[in-house]
Amino acid sequence: MRHGKKFNHLSRTASHRSAMLSNMASSLILHKRITTTVAKAKALRKYVEPLITRAKDDTTHSRRVAFSYLQNKESVTTLFGEVAEKVASRPGGYTRILKTGARLGDNAEMCIMELVDYNELMLKDAAPEKAKTRRSRRGKGGSDSAKAETKAAEVVSEAEVVEETPAAEVAEEAVVEETVEEVKADAVDTPEEESKEDSSEDAADDSKKEGKE
Repeated sequence: MRHGKKFNHLSRTASHRSAMLSNMASSLILHKRITTTVAKAKALRKYVEPLITRAKDDTTHSRRVAFSYLQNKESVTTLFGEVAEKVASRPGGYTRILKTGARLGDNAEMCIMELVDYNELMLKDAAPEKAKTRRSRRGKGGSDSAKAETKAAEVVSEAEVVEETPAAEVAEEAVVEETVEEVKADAVDTPEEESKEDSSEDAADDSKKEGKE
């Protein structure tokens, strides 16, 4: 009975299974993409992703542990060099499984397993992540400090408007007063000039009459 044995044996002995996963992991690290069955890919994901996480800590101990699993110097060098730099900012989930359909011979479900950071097409198509914003639980109005800041900004803007309008009005009133004074001065000057002209004409007429007499 197989009570409590949850992992997939893949119809192989323990030694055969470990050797197969070791070879598949080395191939995935070296070539960045392999074609296999979905069952093997799921088993390989649990095998290789802890090794990729360990590669972020480049120490002699980590390299020896990785070599005990991979048994391949080239794959260990690539893992701790190229792959570790590529996945340095990724907190897990280094592999992707893309199903490709059933195999003709035995109808097994096939897939392509690849390292996520090496698929340039999907990286280009990926939309940029939006910046995360924390929302307050106090409601839509926002916090008290935000409300106070908005009210202060409104008061300042209103004060600026109030300060600007009297100055403009004063300037306009000064211009109006100047024009009114000019009009009054013209109105005052014209009657005096007319009276002077009339008086001069009357004097000339009187002098003519006296001369005739």
